[in-house]
Amino acid sequence: MINPFEMVILIVLIVTIGSVIRGRRSHRHRENQSAPEERVETLRLQDEVKQLKERIHVLERIATDKDDALSREIDSLRDR
Repeated sequence: MINPFEMVILIVLIVTIGSVIRGRRSHRHRENQSAPEERVETLRLQDEVKQLKERIHVLERIATDKDDALSREIDSLRDR
């Protein structure tokens, strides 16, 4: 037979496990039902990150390019 102390421990354990399972399910449910505004904002931010990466790429190319090539390119832009 189970003594009262073991019974209390068992009840607490069952309630704790049930709470964890319920919490995980509700978290998954909320994740899947994100608002359309949040999705739009996520897409906008992803596009902004893409543009910033492209700018960084150009700046890296300019910074690592030889000085004479950069001067020639600037001169060709002035001639336009």
